[in-house]
Amino acid sequence: MRVAVAAGNWLSSVVSGCLLLLVARRSGDAGVVVLAYPWRRLSSVRCAPGLPVPPPPAPPGMLSKGALQRVLSAVNRRRRMKLLMGLALVAYVASVWGNVLNMRSIQDNSDQKVENKIEEVVAPLREKIRELEKSFTQKYPPVKFLSEKDRKRILITGGAGFVGSHLTDKLMMDGHEVTVVDNFFTGRKRNVEHWIGHENFELINHDVVEPLYIEVDQIYHLASPASPPNYMYNPIKTLKTNTIGTLNMLGLAKRVGARLLLASTSEVYGDPEVHPQNEDYWGHVNPIGPRACYDEGKRVAETMCYAYMKQEGVEVRVARIFNTFGPRMHMNDGRVVSNFILQALQGEPLTVYGPGTQTRAFQYVSDLVNGLVALMNSNVSSPVNLGNPEEHSILEFAQLIKKLVGSGSEIQFLSEAQDDPQKRKPDIRKAKLLLGWEPVAAYFVSRQKKEKSIGGRD
Repeated sequence: MRVAVAAGNWLSSVVSGCLLLLVARRSGDAGVVVLAYPWRRLSSVRCAPGLPVPPPPAPPGMLSKGALQRVLSAVNRRRRMKLLMGLALVAYVASVWGNVLNMRSIQDNSDQKVENKIEEVVAPLREKIRELEKSFTQKYPPVKFLSEKDRKRILITGGAGFVGSHLTDKLMMDGHEVTVVDNFFTGRKRNVEHWIGHENFELINHDVVEPLYIEVDQIYHLASPASPPNYMYNPIKTLKTNTIGTLNMLGLAKRVGARLLLASTSEVYGDPEVHPQNEDYWGHVNPIGPRACYDEGKRVAETMCYAYMKQEGVEVRVARIFNTFGPRMHMNDGRVVSNFILQALQGEPLTVYGPGTQTRAFQYVSDLVNGLVALMNSNVSSPVNLGNPEEHSILEFAQLIKKLVGSGSEIQFLSEAQDDPQKRKPDIRKAKLLLGWEPVAAYFVSRQKKEKSIGGRD
């Protein structure tokens, strides 16, 4: 459309020029006629139609009256011709300028029409997006406000795992800046996705076997497979995470002056010959058994921590964690509680390895998280047991879960697993004395037992 209009204007300019020439010819003028085309230089045409042949020249030194009149007439004709050609040139330039302005106006109008059309289509979509954003606005749990002085920058390795995600929740709600590092080998993004987008939270997909460079005040080093099927499936990765990964985190703590808490395990006691187990017990571990990659990996990690503390002055804390249960456990991670619950819900036999007389002491995950935070912020640098001192046999757990679920599943006894500890019960007197910590769930269970005992006596 714009091309057609421009071509019409162009043709009108040429025609106007030709009309001026025609007027000049009809006036009887003769001279040099100049026609300017946009694609050519000015061209000259000499024409003198109807001019009489000049008479022979007058003798030298004389000019006749007729010759003088002819000279004056020729001069006047040339002047009129120059004037007409000047007017023609001005008309041509004005026409071209008008074309340019017209084309700009057409383009502006066309662009405005396009913009209006786009706006008609986009406006409803924009409104729909606003409605969707309102409906899907991230709702964060309540977060405590801390001043810049009190707020800490905290790194949690393995922070998308079972325990790590609950620790993330607590530290975030306490108002700290939390960075979670996880390679998602056993961790799950959905465990911490409710914090994604919060200004105090950052999630990094990273394997601690590789060095990490970040500025932090505290490091909770939880990264490691923790269930038997996981660490037996990939023993080399388990060893690397607990040795090289711990070495990298200690190096980071040294560089930035951070305090590091190592999440160790009750597995360092192996199949204990002392019951209950206190922190001074050295353990009874098979260094080449199927569980050794985890047991020995944690023992080496503890050794590294205290070597860095003595030689490099790094502040370290070591938590020896006993069996834990709670939300976000993997149903297929091979641990006793999750195994029994899943089997009972599916109506499958509850599998007990060995006679079921092996004992365990399970703490709730929120109790453990409170203990980890208390230890990190304490002055206790030696290892501390964190667990529930209430001990129960595996068979008792199976019967209890079967009853709670209301399942008709039978209990199936299988051959005993290799290197399976026969007894496991923490001595938590150190945690009570130095941290003021004990499991809340265990406290209420113990209190209920005492109340029942007193009531029975009455």
